Amino acid sequence: MTRSVIASLGRGLAWGAFGLVALIAALVLVVPVAAGGERYTILGGSMDPAIPLGSLVVVQPREFDEVRVGDVVTFQLESGKSPVATHRVVGEGRAGDGERVLVTQGDANDAADLEPVRAPQLRGVLLYSIPLLGWMNVLISGELRAWVLPLASGALLVYAIWMFVSAWRDRIRRQGEVRTRLEAPEQGADARLG
Repeated sequence: MTRSVIASLGRGLAWGAFGLVALIAALVLVVPVAAGGERYTILGGSMDPAIPLGSLVVVQPREFDEVRVGDVVTFQLESGKSPVATHRVVGEGRAGDGERVLVTQGDANDAADLEPVRAPQLRGVLLYSIPLLGWMNVLISGELRAWVLPLASGALLVYAIWMFVSAWRDRIRRQGEVRTRLEAPEQGADARLG
């Protein structure tokens, strides 16, 4: 392979990697905000294999009455407290006071959850999940997220500009080489004239 083919292949791979990182960033940062959603990390295996341990889940708020059997929901284990679970709705019923409740169960669990989910506990319905990306959500949180995300975004922008300028410079160089070859007299032509 020639140098230009290798360089083109390298640029293509670099742009592909840049595109993949940009897509992941959009899925993790932009879409949840645009959809009014929240991000959570799956810290247990109760939803295997559909949502494996370490997945990032994005849930979108929904009215409690709109949740249906089969939906995957994230809910507070105790109303008003922060620990949450993400399980599938396997049934519905009525509490003693007539309030609608949801019966949930993790896909990998043999039995339904002991306590039904009430309206105030619902955090949202699953919009999408991305395997393994939840670990990044855990590692980069709080104050660290406040400077890592802008720094990473800036680095990606600088890299994209560098890739663009490099491709532009190489294109101009190749055009100059072609022009030089077209303008240069053939070596054999001078010898025949003399």
